[in-house]
Amino acid sequence: MITVNVNKAKAIAHDMRRAARAAEFAPHDEVIAKRIPGTAEAEAEAARQAIRDKYAVVQTAIDAAATTDEIKAALGV
Repeated sequence: MITVNVNKAKAIAHDMRRAARAAEFAPHDEVIAKRIPGTAEAEAEAARQAIRDKYAVVQTAIDAAATTDEIKAALGV
């Protein structure tokens, strides 16, 4: 029988969450960092905030998970 350490599984899930969030941030980060005239900086920042909000919910769900199935559900896998 395989035993899973839920705390370690949560740590791995948080790493996965951070990587997914970073991938979603990337196109918006470029707009913000370059400050190119005519680009929609406010829209990019609004999109970044929506991403932050989305992953805050995922983070809370991972922290509250008691089983690996709940962790997977929080990640959407």
